[in-house]
Amino acid sequence: MHRKYNLAHFILASVVVLGLTLLMICVDAQARIAFTSGRSGNAEIYVMDADGGNPRNLTNHPDGDANPAWTPDGKRIVFMSDRDGHVNVRNSPNYEIYVMDADGGNQLNLTNDANDDRDPSWSPDGKRIVFSSDRDNDRDHNIEIYVMDADGGNQQRLTNNLTEDEYPSWSPDGNRIAFSARREGHFENELGITYEIYVMDADGGNQQRLTENRNNDWNPSWSPDSQRIAFMSDRKGDVVNWDIYVMDADGGNPQNLTENRVYDSSPSWSPDGKRIAFFSFRDENAEIYVMDADGGNPQNLTNNPHSDSAPAWFNSPLSVSAAGKQFTMWGRLKQVDR
Repeated sequence: MHRKYNLAHFILASVVVLGLTLLMICVDAQARIAFTSGRSGNAEIYVMDADGGNPRNLTNHPDGDANPAWTPDGKRIVFMSDRDGHVNVRNSPNYEIYVMDADGGNQLNLTNDANDDRDPSWSPDGKRIVFSSDRDNDRDHNIEIYVMDADGGNQQRLTNNLTEDEYPSWSPDGNRIAFSARREGHFENELGITYEIYVMDADGGNQQRLTENRNNDWNPSWSPDSQRIAFMSDRKGDVVNWDIYVMDADGGNPQNLTENRVYDSSPSWSPDGKRIAFFSFRDENAEIYVMDADGGNPQNLTNNPHSDSAPAWFNSPLSVSAAGKQFTMWGRLKQVDR
């Protein structure tokens, strides 16, 4: 009996140690923000701690690498790059989707198309990647949303629209994809038909418009609990003055978080949903900031003379809340520096 008692305690202790180990791994994994930076002389993918410390260059390539997104397990990062040296139909660098290990190793090309493939976002189960592409090019500057397996296989188109569907963001519950779109019936301003935020099922069905604004709503990002969507907008009517907004997942209750007279862009939620990273020109240079989820307490994380943009906060499928008691599912949103 005494032996069984000791064995039971050993098993219990092992479970506790394993749980604490996983907790520490998860907490450590949360403390990473990937981003795009020009501090090496061209656009590269960097990663830093959540407080802005310990920045590391992951790509170190002579061509442009941008717009990173973490796998749900934090082991890999998907990004876009023009390193293939091709140009698209608009005679500009042609971007493809790449993936690499979280330390920058094992960089692999997932797409190989004559037109742009960009703005990738992982599914919460890590098995698929959604992205935008103008590869069909059957209409002038027609951009659609596509999905593919994590190894680049089985590429399929999800949208079929006359203009642009882009900047997809997979919801943490895996059921929906938010995106920006220009479509017939939108308002028009001096730049043409405006962008609005849409949502659709993960297979492309049931497309619904969430915003209706006389100016542009762009670049959606899901909260970890799939209940809210952060986005950027110029709804004040100034095309150089974009702010970060947040709304309910059904488009209700929109609120301006930044209220700043410069360009604030590319929101990305922290794993516990209490903060939002973004980049801003408020210091006359593109820097990465973080603020509370209600817009309070903005802080500059990068403070570098070169451009830092497109932050992507790593969010584990088992994200630990600030109290260390709650676990939530979370898949990352794509951040884009347009």
